[in-house]
Amino acid sequence: MTLRMPAEWEPHDWLWIGFPWNPDEWGGAEILARAQAQIAAFADAVRAGGAGEQVRLVCNDEAAATCARALLTSDTTIVIERIGDVWLRDTGPICVERADGSRALADFRFNGWGGKYQMPGDEDIGARLAAATDLPCSSVPLIFEGGAVDCDGTGLFVTTEQCLLNPNRNPDLGREQIETLLAGSLGLSDMLWLGDGLINDHTDGHVDNLARFVAPGVIAIPEATTADDPNTAIYADATARAKAHGLTVAPMPSPGRIEVDGEVIPASYMNFLIANEAVIVPVYDAPNDKAILDALAPFFPGRALVPLPSDAILAGGGSFHCTSQQMPSAGENP
Repeated sequence: MTLRMPAEWEPHDWLWIGFPWNPDEWGGAEILARAQAQIAAFADAVRAGGAGEQVRLVCNDEAAATCARALLTSDTTIVIERIGDVWLRDTGPICVERADGSRALADFRFNGWGGKYQMPGDEDIGARLAAATDLPCSSVPLIFEGGAVDCDGTGLFVTTEQCLLNPNRNPDLGREQIETLLAGSLGLSDMLWLGDGLINDHTDGHVDNLARFVAPGVIAIPEATTADDPNTAIYADATARAKAHGLTVAPMPSPGRIEVDGEVIPASYMNFLIANEAVIVPVYDAPNDKAILDALAPFFPGRALVPLPSDAILAGGGSFHCTSQQMPSAGENP
């Protein structure tokens, strides 16, 4: 049966978002509290757009749920399920559309981003969230995280060699075998392979921090605007590869060099989330925080561009896109 993974800009029924709960994973209670507030603001911003898009905030236990309820200002739905961490883009089920317009879910194997961060609950949260829907779910024998790819809804996907070809994921599989598995599970028909992801990205270079589709055949990639940007060469290489693949590249400003305790962190504007009526964009109190909104706006007419602070979430390793996984509406085509 022909499968298609919808683009993120297509309508959603709901959005799963993970809620932070474990202070040990966030560098202490103070950063955890700020991350919780930033996630609640994210959920509220998605719900503020309405358009039928629900938010299902996944909380580890009743204590986390109580904290979330105190922070939320919207009618977000609380889902209590055991999670190790909040990165549901990587651990949650991925929805595909079948030829008849019906939906199905794919649940991949997960090994803690190459064995680096293995936490109880993450290994089967995808299956548990899938079981709470009425959709069929297939188990795919591939170690894979959703943040490793992005798609434009036509079967065109983008990834990085640093992640999908990393021996800490599927050491016995080459790129053709990986493409075959993604073709059968997500509907991939063409893959753009970029090189490395951002410096110090503990996911081994997830593409949703580097390059995102903003329209069919159009990919947004940052470019350095300062001489000390640590990812200058990475952006340039990604742009060259995308153009060589025949894609239109939409250049985006980079947040530039952002450090914490003297170490470069993988801050990225590309970790935005496209909701039904808004695009939620992480910002970092950096000079290009407004410029990124101006650059993205032409691609999302009718959607509000909502900048929200994401520094505390980034302290845990990601941003808004990483924490969420959408449920596309049934039978919607580009």
